[in-house]
Amino acid sequence: MPLSKIEPVQHRINLERGLVFSYDCSRNYEMSLLLHCRRTRSWARRGLLLGVLVLAFTASAYSQSAQPTSTPPSDPMTKDGSKDDPRFGSPEAEMRSKLAIKDEKKKYDEHVARAKEVSQIALQLSQNYETRKSFNNDDAKKLERLEKLTKRIRNDAGGADAVSDADVKDIPAEMLDRIKKLASMADELQKLVENTPRNVISAAVIDQANKLVGLIQHVRSSSR
Repeated sequence: MPLSKIEPVQHRINLERGLVFSYDCSRNYEMSLLLHCRRTRSWARRGLLLGVLVLAFTASAYSQSAQPTSTPPSDPMTKDGSKDDPRFGSPEAEMRSKLAIKDEKKKYDEHVARAKEVSQIALQLSQNYETRKSFNNDDAKKLERLEKLTKRIRNDAGGADAVSDADVKDIPAEMLDRIKKLASMADELQKLVENTPRNVISAAVIDQANKLVGLIQHVRSSSR
């Protein structure tokens, strides 16, 4: 083929190759640019999500730290639940309270009355023995009554049944002196009971009652 014809053909081939290469380069550049954009968007989304999480955590921590640490003073009326109790201050509650106080006073008055009766019985026994120099059946019943009342006084004061003749010291040898001592101890017991407030355990009352019970038992056993 003549050289003059070969050169235009070669030039056209080179031109086409140049166009194809340019197209490939342009397409590769576009693909690279697209991938870069996608990566940039992905990192941007991740960064935005991380920022939202950090902001939410910061807001939560601030709200917790902003809460007051000191607790308000408690209402003294709610410590025992009385304020929340609908019965508190009601007529029924007041009535129950009055009845309880009345019952306690009644028991205390009976307690004092028993001590007074003990003193009276002991005095009668002393007078009777001093007159007759002996006990009759009525006196024996009074001694039994005297022992029961004294034990009741001791138990109501917080004592217990644990007394014997060995607990009583300085028992007179003569019966008349024993009866006089019994009357004196009974009178002392009455004074101790009357001077002891309600709902109070008195060791002095218990001790005096124990001594009196022991002496009564000794007198009863000696008069049989």
